[in-house]
Amino acid sequence: MPVLAKTQREAIVSIQKFPVRLSPAEESLVAQLESAGAPEAAARLRDAGLPTRRVESYHYSDLKMLLREVPALSGAATETSPPALNIPGAFRILMANGAVQETTTAPAGVIVGKVKGSVLSARDDAVVRLNTALVKESLSLDLDNSVDPVIHIDRRTEGPAGHVNGSAKIFIADGGSATIVETFSGSDAAHLGNHASYVSVGKGANVTHIMIDLSGPTARHFATAEYEIGADAKLRTLAIHAGSVLSRTQLFARFSGEGAHADFTGLNLVEDGQHADITLDIVHGVPNTTSAELFKSVARGRSRAVFQGKILVAQHAQKTDAKMMSQGLMLSDTAEILAKPELEIFADDVVCGHGATCGEIDGDSLFYLLSRGIPKPDAEAMLVRAFLDELFDPIEDAELNEALLGITDGWLARAIPEASL
Repeated sequence: MPVLAKTQREAIVSIQKFPVRLSPAEESLVAQLESAGAPEAAARLRDAGLPTRRVESYHYSDLKMLLREVPALSGAATETSPPALNIPGAFRILMANGAVQETTTAPAGVIVGKVKGSVLSARDDAVVRLNTALVKESLSLDLDNSVDPVIHIDRRTEGPAGHVNGSAKIFIADGGSATIVETFSGSDAAHLGNHASYVSVGKGANVTHIMIDLSGPTARHFATAEYEIGADAKLRTLAIHAGSVLSRTQLFARFSGEGAHADFTGLNLVEDGQHADITLDIVHGVPNTTSAELFKSVARGRSRAVFQGKILVAQHAQKTDAKMMSQGLMLSDTAEILAKPELEIFADDVVCGHGATCGEIDGDSLFYLLSRGIPKPDAEAMLVRAFLDELFDPIEDAELNEALLGITDGWLARAIPEASL
C-alpha cells in the first residue's frame, strides 16, 4: 500500500473534519435546542445533521431530504379541538402541546402524575435525542392492578403550526391488565410532533398498547415507543398511520423475563404525497420468550409506505421463537411499499423466520365478487377490509374495535370514493 504524503494525509483529515452543511430545518432545530438549554444535543446535531439514507435505520426515510422546514416551538395550548377518535366509556387523559391538560375521574388503581424530563433510554437516534433534549415534563401513568375501561391518552398539537415534544411513562404492575390507546391529532396546521412513550409491562401482566396517527394532512409526525417486557407477560401492540404527510413510528422492545410473549402489529395507510414509516427493533435478551410480528401497508397514488423490522436474539436467549411478516397492498401503479426485515441471531437453539409479500388486489377474488353483481369500487373495498381484518380481530373490546374499523373505513372512503361504505 503506498504511503501518503503528509499534505495528502492532512487534506484527508481536513475533509473528514469538515462540518456538515446544515439544511434550513437542521439550522432551526439547532437554534431550538440551544434556546432550550441543550447545548450538547445542539452540538451533536450540528456535527452530524439529521439522518440520511446512509444511516441504515433511516435508509428509506431520509429526514434531511424529507423534513424541509421546522416550525417554532409551540407554547401552551389555549384552545383544544374535538377528539379525533371517540372511544365510548374510555378514561381519557388530554395532553395538548405536550402538557397534561385534564382528566376525568380516574378508575380504581390508576394514578396519574408527572415526572421531569423525557422517559426514553439513551440511544443513538436523532429523533430520540431531540425528544430527550426538548421534553421538560412527562405524563406518568401507574396502573396498580387490572383496569377495565380503555385508557385513552389523547395527544394533540393545537394552534398555529408548531414543534411539539411530548412524553409519557406507563407502568403496569405485576399481574395487571390494561388496554391503552394513544391518539395523535390536533389543529389543521403544518405541525411537527415528536412523541415518546415508555411502557413497562410487569411480570404476568397482560397489556394492549395502540398508537394511532390521526394528524392533519400537512403535519409531520414522529413517535417512539419503548417496551420493557417482564417474565410471563403478554403484550400486544398496534401502530396505525392514517394521517400526516410524513410519519415515522419507532418501536423498541426488550424481553427481560422468561416466558413472555408479544405480538407486534402495525398498519400504514397512505395516499398521494404521503410517506409513512414503521421501524421495529426487538431484543430477545433472555431464554424462553416468543414474539410474532405482523405489519401491513395499503398505498395509493404517488405515496410510500415503509416497514423495517429487526429481531436480535442474544447469545444466551435459547428457545426463542420469533416470526416476522410484512404484507403490502398497492392500489395504484405509482405507489411504493418498501420492506426490510432483519434477523440477528447469536443463539443456536431458536425458531426464527421472516417473510414479506407485496402486490395488487387479487384478480381472481375481484372477478368473483364482480361476477356476483357487486360494483367494482365496493368489491375493492371489501377485499381491502378483508386484508386488514387480521390486525383488528384480536382487539376484544367491541367499542374500541368498532372505532378502529371506523378509521380504516374513513381512509377507504377517500381512497375508493365510489365505494358504498
